[in-house]
Amino acid sequence: MSIPREGTSLDPWYEQYATRTAGLSGSEVRSLFAVASRPEVVSLAGGMPFVSALPLESIGSAMERVMTDRGATALQYGAGQGTPELRERILEVMAIEGIHAGVDDVVVTTGSQQALDLVAKLFLDPGDVVLAESPSYVGAIGIFRSYQADVSHIAVDAEGMIPAALTERIQSLRAAGRPIKLLYLIPNFQNPGGVTLSSARRLEIIDIARSHGILILEDNPYGLLWFDQAPPQAMRSVDTDGIVYLGSFSKTLAPGFRVGWALAPHGIREKLVLAAEASILSPSVLNQMVITDYLTSADWRGQIDVFRGLYKERRDAMIDALNHYLPDLSWTMPGGGFYVWLTLSPGLDAKGMLPRAVKELVAYTPGTAFFADGAGRQHLRLAFCYPTPSDIREGVRRLSTVVRQEQELLETFAPTGPIDEVPADVRLGSHVISPPPNLS
Repeated sequence: MSIPREGTSLDPWYEQYATRTAGLSGSEVRSLFAVASRPEVVSLAGGMPFVSALPLESIGSAMERVMTDRGATALQYGAGQGTPELRERILEVMAIEGIHAGVDDVVVTTGSQQALDLVAKLFLDPGDVVLAESPSYVGAIGIFRSYQADVSHIAVDAEGMIPAALTERIQSLRAAGRPIKLLYLIPNFQNPGGVTLSSARRLEIIDIARSHGILILEDNPYGLLWFDQAPPQAMRSVDTDGIVYLGSFSKTLAPGFRVGWALAPHGIREKLVLAAEASILSPSVLNQMVITDYLTSADWRGQIDVFRGLYKERRDAMIDALNHYLPDLSWTMPGGGFYVWLTLSPGLDAKGMLPRAVKELVAYTPGTAFFADGAGRQHLRLAFCYPTPSDIREGVRRLSTVVRQEQELLETFAPTGPIDEVPADVRLGSHVISPPPNLS
């Protein structure tokens, strides 16, 4: 008996997919990698850490010791929650930002991206709302949409998410009968905006979320990578019951290990372990053991200091180049992390401009990648973490050539698409220090 099939000529199974797959879409960041990896292109697009600065001999020694001393265990299945030894070391890392917890509170995951996915799987039903910064991390937006949730962006300024805007949005969504499940935040050197949530606002936002019964997801991959001043202590250091804290070794060690973690209240932690076991059985024991050995034997705090100096030099090179080549534009001044958020002149379209930028051998990430509603065309993200300072300056010079050409075209022809006007009351008089116009 033949089974009738419907679909497209490219995919005969198209009609058989679950409805939630409609939320799956290609990341604009990921789609740039093929082009940006060409040696002649200066990539200011991807947030790749500069792993060449790692003490590779120390990591190699750790690998050798693990395989020599405990190879059979390292290559075997492990516990779904992760090894106790690594969870002990994770507690030491989090203590730097004021977090005090127990070994049993930590769940090791395959990168913090998996932790995000597991929390979304546990909490989100179709039609639920996730509150997030405006703009927000593209990987988180993709996960939330894959579970058929709606992302509602909350306005941001130089001190991070605006509490009054958060309260107003919660009230309007509740009045409309919308279920709000999560508040997702990157409080330190945010991706993509580069801004840091102030200490006072952290406390205010915790109180708002608590009063409305909304779980906070505190995603903190960049918190230790500050330049001149450490950010406020983690939100999880204040509230142990209403926050799931996500951490990662991808930015402070190496993304290739794919090791992150979640610190969660007891009930959520138990479900996270069950969900992780159902998904992958257990995280890589080998990678956990290597990281544990490295954290035990190497000067990992000193290595983070090396990264701070290296990324600060690159940040300064980017800001200097922007001041020189594009002084009439606006951008953020990050105190750490990987990213600068740039605002173009009214009428310019970062997404439409990208092909011409690639032709000029420079790549960036258009702002539309960081909004669930298609906004952000007047913005773009510049990553300063991977290129050398000289490449950063050359990349910004090439970008300025494209921007000037676009501005000249705009003076001659009408814009090809609508661009949101920046309200007069949020326009900035300076192009540094504060976030750019329309960051929200």
